[in-house]
Amino acid sequence: MRKLLSGLGVIAAVIVIGAALYLKTPAPAAFDREAAIDAAAAYDARVIRDRFGVPHIYGKRDADVSFGLAYAHAEDDWATIEEVVFFSRGTLAQRKGEDAAIPDYLIGALRIGRDVKEKFATDLTPKTRAIAEAYAAGLNLWCAQERDNCSPGAAPITAYDVIAGFTSRTPFFYGLDAQLKAIFEGDVKTTKAAETAREAFLRIDEQNELGSNAIAVAPVRSNDGHTRLMVNSHQPYEGPVAWYEARLKSEEGWDIIGGLFPGAPVVLLGAGPNLGWAHTVNRPDLVDVYELTVDDPKKPTKYKFDGEWRDFDTDKVKFRVKLFGPFSLPVTRPSLYSVHGPVFVTDNGVFAVSYAGAGNIKTIEQWYAMNKAQNFDEWRAAMAIGAMPSFNAVYADREGNVGYFYNAAIPVRDAGFDWSGVVPGDTSQTLWRGQRPFSVVPSVVNPASGYVVNANHTPFLASGAGDNPDPADFPPYFGIDTRTTNRGIRLQELYGADAEITEEEFLRYKMDFTYAQSSRVMELVRALVREETDEPLLIDAIATLKQWDGAVDHDNRAAALAILTAQKARGYLIDDDHPAEPDYVEALRQVAGALNAKFGRVDPAWGEVLRFRRGDYDLAIDGGPDTLRAVYPSGEAKDIPLKAAGGDTYILYADWAPDGVGEIQTIHQFGAATLDQTSPHYADQVEMFVHEQWKKPPMTLEAVLAEASADYRPGRAQK
Repeated sequence: MRKLLSGLGVIAAVIVIGAALYLKTPAPAAFDREAAIDAAAAYDARVIRDRFGVPHIYGKRDADVSFGLAYAHAEDDWATIEEVVFFSRGTLAQRKGEDAAIPDYLIGALRIGRDVKEKFATDLTPKTRAIAEAYAAGLNLWCAQERDNCSPGAAPITAYDVIAGFTSRTPFFYGLDAQLKAIFEGDVKTTKAAETAREAFLRIDEQNELGSNAIAVAPVRSNDGHTRLMVNSHQPYEGPVAWYEARLKSEEGWDIIGGLFPGAPVVLLGAGPNLGWAHTVNRPDLVDVYELTVDDPKKPTKYKFDGEWRDFDTDKVKFRVKLFGPFSLPVTRPSLYSVHGPVFVTDNGVFAVSYAGAGNIKTIEQWYAMNKAQNFDEWRAAMAIGAMPSFNAVYADREGNVGYFYNAAIPVRDAGFDWSGVVPGDTSQTLWRGQRPFSVVPSVVNPASGYVVNANHTPFLASGAGDNPDPADFPPYFGIDTRTTNRGIRLQELYGADAEITEEEFLRYKMDFTYAQSSRVMELVRALVREETDEPLLIDAIATLKQWDGAVDHDNRAAALAILTAQKARGYLIDDDHPAEPDYVEALRQVAGALNAKFGRVDPAWGEVLRFRRGDYDLAIDGGPDTLRAVYPSGEAKDIPLKAAGGDTYILYADWAPDGVGEIQTIHQFGAATLDQTSPHYADQVEMFVHEQWKKPPMTLEAVLAEASADYRPGRAQK
């Protein structure tokens, strides 16, 4: 018996040791710091930080500028850049655990890494490859110098990582995650996981908007003959899609200031001496789901197509999920591909997905070309590359041109099918047959009314009466979204109603914090004030709503009740779809109860309910959800006071006089030092942002040197 027990003990020990070896996270590949430093010597960038710490990057070549941008951004927000790198590789779960397993699987299932490596040398121009390689070199230099702050396995970063960062994120702006969720409808476990795709990919939860405002006014609409552009993106205040401001200037003609995301070597929206543009999120139907006929619904190997059985293209997705300490669980999942695209096996059937942008790695090249454009024709030619699957664009330039474009990679679909739902995958009739050219998307260029606007609303209300695209020209299978927003209504009520817009009015209208009478919020209020009740709490609440003027200024005493009730009844973003019969009264009852419990009244000032916090700042702010002065709170009524978490972030205003001379003003919600709480630039723009003030970035070398807070050349002796 003793021998038997001893033998069992040995076996158990072997099992434990084997399990430990199996679960032990492999050591990352070694990072050659000296090699990274040597590689950096090929670049020469000058980083000059202005008085707000914003980096102005100067270089002889575009590649030098990209290198310097990477280094400067790493100084301010390395932790976020690092997370983007791990995410783009499909290795985030090894660091973050189970919550990141779905994005890691999807990165593999969508074959993003494989596409980038296979197409990098053939699909991108040498100049694009050069800026991606330079950007990677800048990040690697920072890691070589700051190895204690650079996580094991992060470096060396490659140009592939830089390109994959673009390729992996853009489809989730137009709603790929929603379609993935729909595929798994009814499969509770997978549906729950799919719901996290958007948050995991973009680090955006349901209480953050991906929206924006964009306005351009031509000389004929201005009282002084100026051309004006407002770049006003709405993003989370923090994370992988929070804006960072930088100025880029090379001797090869790169000259722009604007906003970019962590990991981006180009400006994504902004302006230069000659032109500028803004983006807003649109939601074209760019995803189609196909139901497949397969040989085995649980473990399929073949699918039927045009009357014949075809083998799936198969692969395996491998990643690791962090457990605890040095241990992680290795995961291997099969990956199937059909002629349509990636395939997903669910309890409800086997489905394939076609989505815009699949296999296209040229998004960075399109933005780079937009950065380098010197006039309208060059900028429009950059847009015609068609690698950016979605995003509206509003354009303006020093020559007085303005334009709106419903940019979308619209697939060529057969008109005989209902593309709003699942379509049969057993016939070539439903296959996409390429992409429609940029020239066919809804657009408005130099309209007679002299203005173009967008606030994530229908492209058919982009300008004045008679200047808008005709909906009849765009059949349903084009998938153009036709939603409305309060912001879209207010843009027309303000800019559209003013025939001679002054500079003061142009800026003031953008900061409008009022709900239109035809908005969903005011519809809700009108419905509630008609209610009859004998509940004292509701009587008090309804009386408060009767006095509301629709404004969301910080001292307004009805705004909190109205806005939180609207969100409770109609969803956080208010402008989204809502239940067929939302219970407005019950929503009002709950919100009024929460406010009364917290403040002893149902009408606290909006500034008591919503706070703008950063560092030592804790301020009231004007604005609210789906107003032009967009501010989105995080949390529910029980969490009051709520923290502002997103909405207006980086804002840029460009103004060109009749002689073509331009002026640019900007503001960031926090400051240049995104994560460094010890930096003077961690929160030095907060008060200006809250009080709707602007700063004028220095746009010449002499001007930036006159106020420089730092001046150095990464990898070289500091001045």
